[in-house]
Amino acid sequence: MKKLILLMGVCAITFSSCSISKEARAKRNMISGSWILNDVSFANNTGNFKAVLFNDVEDICLEGSDWFFRDNNSTGRYTISPSTLCNGGDRFIRWSVVEREGNNSSQLQFKFIDEKLKDISGGTGYRLTIENLTEQAMKLSSNVMVDGSSVSVVYEFSKK
Repeated sequence: MKKLILLMGVCAITFSSCSISKEARAKRNMISGSWILNDVSFANNTGNFKAVLFNDVEDICLEGSDWFFRDNNSTGRYTISPSTLCNGGDRFIRWSVVEREGNNSSQLQFKFIDEKLKDISGGTGYRLTIENLTEQAMKLSSNVMVDGSSVSVVYEFSKK
């Protein structure tokens, strides 16, 4: 059994204000609302993984978490249920949808903010590739390196 702790420093993001395309706007509208993160899994590698995601909690703590995205001011939050393994509570975020040039894919990006909407992450954040998005389901992924090999972390949501 292989136990690894992945420190998810997916990428440092500098958020800039720019207009968004019709496609990104449509995806923002579909994402807006309440979601449940049903499953966190690992692809492109074998073994059992134990990961700290978003520099916050272990992967198991994110399963069943409640996510809310508000599109009119690009804020939201995710809520972790408290347990012996998980530090429960709300995590506030500022989010957007960005289009990746060259490969026609979009990403959901977010950074942590406080209750007063102030950046608490020093401008760094996270980008998750939007693999699939419908009115009722969303599948996101991010790639990390573990022992020199790429591992995809896959997040599967359902709309509440």
